[in-house]
Amino acid sequence: MSIPELTEGILRWRNREWIPPEFDEHGLTKWLWVVQHHQNLKIGKYVDVGAFTYINALYGVELEDFVQIGSHCSIYSVSTIDGKKGKVTIKKNVRIGSHCLIMPGVTIGENTIIGAFSFVNKDVPANAVAFGIPAKVIRKLSRDEVDMLLKAIEEVERVNGKCDPL
Repeated sequence: MSIPELTEGILRWRNREWIPPEFDEHGLTKWLWVVQHHQNLKIGKYVDVGAFTYINALYGVELEDFVQIGSHCSIYSVSTIDGKKGKVTIKKNVRIGSHCLIMPGVTIGENTIIGAFSFVNKDVPANAVAFGIPAKVIRKLSRDEVDMLLKAIEEVERVNGKCDPL
């Protein structure tokens, strides 16, 4: 997916109301993604999570503004296999492709793109493109690419006005 295509994904929020998710007693949303320990999940504005994604937020998960997560992803703040635990932070304007696995304690930096089917077990810096098993940075976004993404966010905020995160 190209940066202009990602920009269009951001701009689709123009003149649209963003509605934060509501969870039923099982942690399920009407968009068919589920969160265990949803009281420990912090969601910024304009966050979009794909269907069939699972989030275990026991030790905290934060999804900052304009994060997009593809379908069938899993985000864990605790691993029962190796006992690792820690807050997962996904910074502003991150894109995560479908079927990705994010492990405990990971921080993904602003404007970063994680390719589909990636296993993220270490921090990923801002303005990067990373993918693989395990995920590795394959390139940094250019200043022009980052500016294009940030201008799209500014446009949405200008048109829609500011709104408070959960």
